[in-house]
Amino acid sequence: MFLAVSTHCFGHQPFADTCSQIVDLEYDKIELWFDEENGPLRPSEIAPAPEKFLATYREFTRLMPVAFHCKDDPGSEYFEGLCRLGKLLKITQMTLPAGVLGTPFNEEIDRLRSRLAIANAAGMRLSLKTENGHLTEDPQTAVELCQAVPGLGITLDVSYYMCGKYANLSYDGLFPYVYHTHLRDSTGNNLQVPVGLGEIDYARIISLLKKYNYQRALSVELLPELMGDCDRSLEMRKIRMLLETLL
Repeated sequence: MFLAVSTHCFGHQPFADTCSQIVDLEYDKIELWFDEENGPLRPSEIAPAPEKFLATYREFTRLMPVAFHCKDDPGSEYFEGLCRLGKLLKITQMTLPAGVLGTPFNEEIDRLRSRLAIANAAGMRLSLKTENGHLTEDPQTAVELCQAVPGLGITLDVSYYMCGKYANLSYDGLFPYVYHTHLRDSTGNNLQVPVGLGEIDYARIISLLKKYNYQRALSVELLPELMGDCDRSLEMRKIRMLLETLL
């Protein structure tokens, strides 16, 4: 396992500034966050010309990209372009959101099979993020989605299972399907709290991942809208140091 950090931590600031700050915080691997509405990395601008973005990326930074994460499903055309970019950057991990609550199960299966075929053709793994308000907020439904679409995985964000509607249910059944992780500190009442004041058992998570031979990223994803008065740089250093002691 190795540490990475999501560009989502830095909100909507310019991508070049984000890369510079990540280097200063002593991370060397990043996850690219795509947000069509508000982010500096928009699928509609990047997917049509992935070679152009590749050249720009290499001008900005030497950080190693290890994963993509789309806030929303970008649609088949843009998704295919992002997968082409992933191939150029030698990235093998893509995270999408699951359908929102109320999405018919069969309709979701059809969408995921289509996306998985495109991702696999580019040599990428596809996983669904576990989060409230989506079909994956229930860990059992998340497992059923993976079973219904062989090859589909999970991006495990345990914070949502700590303070969500299904907080009292075990999510251990998800670990065989975990392709990627998103980590921050949380409590039963707060999705994000200062590192060290929460209840996330990182050692247990890492132990269970090792049990299933997980050898991929532990990606730090602090939510900028929940930072409050916290010093972002300090929080990101604290969680990096904490996770490093456990690896």
